[in-house]
Amino acid sequence: MTEALRAEWTKLRTLTGTAWLLVGAVALTVGVSAAVAAATHQSAPGGDPTKLALAGVDLGQAVVVVLAVLAISEEYTTGMIRVSLSAVPRRLVLLAAKAANVAGLTLAVAILAVAGCLLVGRLILPGAGFDPAHGYTLVSITKSPTLRAAAGSVLYLVLIGLLALGVATAIRDAAVSIGSVLALLYLPPILAQAVSDPLRRHLQQIAPMSAGLAVQATTSLRSQPIAPWAGLGVLTGWAIASLLTGGALLRLRDA
Repeated sequence: MTEALRAEWTKLRTLTGTAWLLVGAVALTVGVSAAVAAATHQSAPGGDPTKLALAGVDLGQAVVVVLAVLAISEEYTTGMIRVSLSAVPRRLVLLAAKAANVAGLTLAVAILAVAGCLLVGRLILPGAGFDPAHGYTLVSITKSPTLRAAAGSVLYLVLIGLLALGVATAIRDAAVSIGSVLALLYLPPILAQAVSDPLRRHLQQIAPMSAGLAVQATTSLRSQPIAPWAGLGVLTGWAIASLLTGGALLRLRDA
């Protein structure tokens, strides 16, 4: 397993575009959060500053999806997968090594991105009316709800990476895999807005993005479709199911 981890790390860090994708994930996440904070104004209590500060995760996850998909689909494109399977005949070990490297790299990127989001939220949101004078506390990691939202957002991005890796392992084609994962993430929230309760609430409870991002909420938790950690549990189920499906197909099919 150790040798497989080293080999997959070498492939992932030398993959064309990896460095740019990592930088892009952080820049897009923090940039969108800054733009949302700058465009927001609130003069009365009732908003959620922490969730606003973390708004960039909604789009930043798309870059994480691309990185995770390329971690395996690139090998199918180039034919390198045959060499990888010759070096590591135990296919589930190979997938586990890829998953560990994708998770580790995504974790590092997610920590930087989330920290940047909270920083811009603390700096910009007070000027938008989210300050003590209007009944809000400043965004701070020392507040337990904010700490939970931040840690949950980091875990959310890691789980999205694993979900994407599992889908890419099953589908193999990069473009189709990326499109499938993005559709799975972004279409259910759009569909939820087109229907009424209780169907809307059920969609929000089972869709990976809607359920997973519930962990960012720090106010009005009783009105949320699903509890923060329960929502992240739903996303964990999606990620596990994706990896199990990808692993099963990896074992059954020829390279």
